[in-house]
Amino acid sequence: MQEYIRKRVLEVSQYILDTSATVRQTATVFGVSKSTIHKDVTERLPSINSDLAEEVKNILDHNKSERHIRGGEATRRKYQEAL
Repeated sequence: MQEYIRKRVLEVSQYILDTSATVRQTATVFGVSKSTIHKDVTERLPSINSDLAEEVKNILDHNKSERHIRGGEATRRKYQEAL
């Protein structure tokens, strides 16, 4: 693995731990695609630091479990602003 990728994987992982950010939010901050962030934390990170990978996975699982709630809130705000 190239050094810049390894460094990005660790930075992305630390950001997710610090902020509990979603994959989409993290991708925006780091200027890469959602697919890149997802691949970094699910495939590359476990080979670098398995303990950190487990912590990040827990946060991503939590975000995924709340995804439908955030989507509903966004829709509700959209239609309230239209009134």
